[in-house]
Amino acid sequence: MTLPPAAPPEICAPSHTTPHPLTLSALLLTLLTVALWGGNPVATRYATDALPPITVSGLRFVLATLVMVVWCRWERVSFKLEAGQFWPVFIAGFLLFAQIGTFTLGAAWTSSSHASLYVNTFPFWVVGLDHFVTRGDRLTARKLVGLAVAGGGVFWLLLMTAEGHAGPQQRDLPSVAGDVMLLFSAFLLGVKFVYTKVALRVIGATELIFWHDVVAVALFAVTAALFERPDFTHVPASAWWGLIYQGIFVGGLCFAIQAHILKRHSASQIAVFSFATPLFGMLLGMLLRGDRMTLWLAVAGIAVAAGIYLVNRKS
Repeated sequence: MTLPPAAPPEICAPSHTTPHPLTLSALLLTLLTVALWGGNPVATRYATDALPPITVSGLRFVLATLVMVVWCRWERVSFKLEAGQFWPVFIAGFLLFAQIGTFTLGAAWTSSSHASLYVNTFPFWVVGLDHFVTRGDRLTARKLVGLAVAGGGVFWLLLMTAEGHAGPQQRDLPSVAGDVMLLFSAFLLGVKFVYTKVALRVIGATELIFWHDVVAVALFAVTAALFERPDFTHVPASAWWGLIYQGIFVGGLCFAIQAHILKRHSASQIAVFSFATPLFGMLLGMLLRGDRMTLWLAVAGIAVAAGIYLVNRKS
């Protein structure tokens, strides 16, 4: 599975190693990355309190690109692109630009809890694309049940939001526009995941991540220059910390931890724990942004988590 801010496990996983049984330390590190990913919508919300969404997206990936420069130097990976690698890098970078841009916009328009839940529907788009488009990983009865459970929860929550049942007043009010934008972002993340597996046929994982970050930063810079006028004179510390969290802790620390785990364990061993990502996101939204737990939000969160577990669990 791929998770929004960092490299997908399938991208980083070395193909020549035999997976070891999941150790306690590997499990705890996996849960740490899941918790950090869960906090990403909250950090995004703090950053967009003071800065426009596209500017936030660009600054976030400037930091992530700097992390990748350090990582590439550490791994002694060449920055040189070979013939036939430019277009895969550009397409992956454009998909990253579109996905992160819509995610940040959606997160700015709704609550952190809703953002965490909706963007984490991307595994279901991946399953559908793998089955109907790439003809790779096929749908099974268990996956269909997971899709149905998660889809029912998401549809119900979206309906409740549309009818104005967002719950008690809170700092960040959920909105249909933000929720729909995040569903579209999740779809783009699914497309990006599927395309990444195609791009890896012609370029290495680390090189692809670095260069698609560079392409996305360039696109964010141009878009922000055309449509936004950020004011950096009165940006509170919480917004800067939100950016640092997204770029360094999520884009850097999670990537490093994940790469370390995948040296000994397979992607499928750790992907199953991603069901907890939206749950961590909802919890952190309540603790840090004052989001209120409602019956429909709780049911939708459990439904999406259960769906992710069913889709990723191996028989």
